[in-house]
Amino acid sequence: MSSLQPVVFVDGARTPFARAGSLYAHTRADDLMVKVIRELMRRNPSLPPERIDDIAVAAATQTGDQGMNIGRSVALLSGLPSTVPGYSIDRWCAGAMTAVTTLSASIMAGAYDVAIAGGVEHMTHHPMGEGIDPNPRYLAEKLVDPEALLMGKTAENLHDRFPHLTKERADAYAVASQEKTAKAYANGLLQPDLVPVATRDAENGWGYVTTDEGPRPGTSMEGLAGLKTPFRPHGRVTAGNASALTDGATGAVLASEVVARELGLSAKMRMVGFAFAGVEPEVMGVGPVPSTEKALQRAGMTIADIDLFEINEAFAVQVLAFLDHFEMADDDPRVNPMGGAIAVGHPLASSGIRLMTNLARDFEANPDARYGITTMCIGLGMGGTVIWERVEEDAK
Repeated sequence: MSSLQPVVFVDGARTPFARAGSLYAHTRADDLMVKVIRELMRRNPSLPPERIDDIAVAAATQTGDQGMNIGRSVALLSGLPSTVPGYSIDRWCAGAMTAVTTLSASIMAGAYDVAIAGGVEHMTHHPMGEGIDPNPRYLAEKLVDPEALLMGKTAENLHDRFPHLTKERADAYAVASQEKTAKAYANGLLQPDLVPVATRDAENGWGYVTTDEGPRPGTSMEGLAGLKTPFRPHGRVTAGNASALTDGATGAVLASEVVARELGLSAKMRMVGFAFAGVEPEVMGVGPVPSTEKALQRAGMTIADIDLFEINEAFAVQVLAFLDHFEMADDDPRVNPMGGAIAVGHPLASSGIRLMTNLARDFEANPDARYGITTMCIGLGMGGTVIWERVEEDAK
């Protein structure tokens, strides 16, 4: 049996993220994904379309414009040869992350050479929980607490479990996320990976979306202190210290390191390993802790080996729980250097690749960094973590 083939992250791109009900209200989810795939092909002209072995696209709600096997649909809509297959994936928030790990496993095994992973969530067209029909056994047999089905309440539960993770700490983290995002935009760090999207509205006519809609520069502790706590009276989770409901799509080109070199493709970072883990559904936000421990253990590493962290900011308290567990400061400069989902938004299944695209940029900005991780919590009590390594020389 042949040895495992090293997998590299060749390139990543995404649409600007828009608030649900806003800029993309009249744009289809599959068309957002098509924009990303076409941009990836444009940016990598040495990649022959017929060399793409598979496309996996994630969506948490797989119906309507996110249905009809969206992976295969967007492959055809993007103009790729009909010989390029595709499939869809659902692991809720970690859909795009799972698309990457699943395709990478096939590349590692030698079954694939090159693949495209993607994720899209149009929360305007598909509100969270749309069309779900939870099995009555969940509640009748007390398999999960009813609050496990409401993500905001699971964040409040995390505050309960770790009372030292106060609302003040969560708000301070949220302010810092907004500040880092504003600085990244000012320095032109986020713009290179954004794919402009033309929009059409019957009332307002044509539009052109070039930047994320969510960031709120100038966010202050005073401003966040007065926000309502919608999930619990006198609670701690607010719209200010959580990610917004968002529309957007992401995509990435993955390849074996040998084939990337053969085709003259870049190699922005190399996959070291990955892991997914389960936790109690009612405190799903702690999921990145065991998934990271599992990934590190399998790679023969410790948290001290990691130089950069991209952690999805579904809720500030979830990030704080991770940092506390690994004895890291709330303002550790290695964590989300360009800000995160609290500022730009979290279009559920698409966010995993946004983390990876950001990490690739983090490596560029930190030449002494060798290892980085992308990690996120997942609904119904899970966490996912991928460990990446700097590629010292371009694969060309």
